[in-house]
Amino acid sequence: MAERLVLFLFKQDADKLNSFSESLAELKNLKSCRKCFNIAEETLCKICKNPQRDQKTICVVEDPLDIISIEKTGAYKGLYHVLGGVVLFTNKKNDLKINELLERAKTEKTEEIILAVNPTTEGDATALYLKNKIKPFNIKITRLARGLSTGGDIEYADEITLSAALTNRRDLA
Repeated sequence: MAERLVLFLFKQDADKLNSFSESLAELKNLKSCRKCFNIAEETLCKICKNPQRDQKTICVVEDPLDIISIEKTGAYKGLYHVLGGVVLFTNKKNDLKINELLERAKTEKTEEIILAVNPTTEGDATALYLKNKIKPFNIKITRLARGLSTGGDIEYADEITLSAALTNRRDLA
């Protein structure tokens, strides 16, 4: 990928290269949002500063790229919390933002926490760990649904995906 970027830049004129280098230099001004740990230009990110967002719902993600994907859907209007990874039981050093999430659960008027971690073994372990930590706060805890992708064929689905689709089925109302 780096080679492709270099070749692409090699083909650009001087003005485009200068513009690109100026944009690259601006990266040093980016920060981590002090509230949710998303990428921010100021102390708080644009999402945390937006009073129109649902202040009672927090979607927990592994990294800021997950926020970008969820925001593209336009389906979620709440706040976020970036963990910075997943729980690894073999890792002695834990840099995850779990304590900060628990503090938000205590101090903010949170009604629901959505665990939007990846459906992997590590993601499942993280979701279970967070569920147990959040449970005492009497906050609704949900997880993203799993199942068949739109346009997918049942005959090509693996057993885990098909099992999740059956488990997470909904009423047709």
